[in-house]
Formats: sequence, C-alpha cells, structure tokens
Amino acid sequence: EVQLVESGGGLVQAGGSLRLSCAASGFTFDDYVIGWFRQAPGKEREAVSCISSSDDRTYYAESVKGRFTISSDNAKNTVYLQMNSLKPEDTAVYYCAAGQVYGSSWLTCISPENEYDYWGQGTQVTVSS
Repeated sequence: EVQLVESGGGLVQAGGSLRLSCAASGFTFDDYVIGWFRQAPGKEREAVSCISSSDDRTYYAESVKGRFTISSDNAKNTVYLQMNSLKPEDTAVYYCAAGQVYGSSWLTCISPENEYDYWGQGTQVTVSS
C-alpha cells in the first residue's frame, strides 16, 4: 500500500521555523520525485517546492525562495521541508506528493500537480502575526 505521511505542522509565530517531514512507503522511492504543495483557505493549491531524485535539483516557488529548504534522505524514504522566517501568508495545509519518473526527474518535479500520482493527507501550518 502506497503511503505518504506528513508531519511537523503546527502553530508558530511569524519569524519562526518549522520542519515538515514526508515519509514514503509502498513504492520504490528512487523512481519518484517528491513535491510539496500547499492550500490556504479559499485559495487554490499551489506548488511550493520539489526535489529531483536523480540529481537533487530543487525548485522553489518565488514566495518561499530563500526561506524554505527541501532535502531528501533516501535511506529513510523521507523528504523534509525546512521552513524559516515564516509569515502569516504561509498559513496553509501542506501536502507532499509523489510523481513517478518516466524520463526526466526534473521535468516530473516541476510538472503540474495533476501529474503527481500519490498524495499525503496534509499537515496544517498556522503562522500567527
């Protein structure tokens, strides 16, 4: 059974930090890329970051560049999202998703969310002002 389990969300004051984890199981981790997405109340889900499994290239949305860092521990089948200097506008449910790589892991990484195959249940991040 494929599972993506997010953890690490919570309530934090503006300027604070959180580290999200996405633990994957039930599929060959190296054959997939992992992306982080978020959905704020009343807004569409948006891509936040992803990491290419073949070469560790990373993508960040402009709104989080310089503040968020994605990393992968392949031995643990886990991807992390370190979030620093959090802002109230970062408040959202954060999801990790896995997309199977058929050719370029980078292209899979930056593909639209509807091309990702598996999704976690989400973890709430709330940043107070």
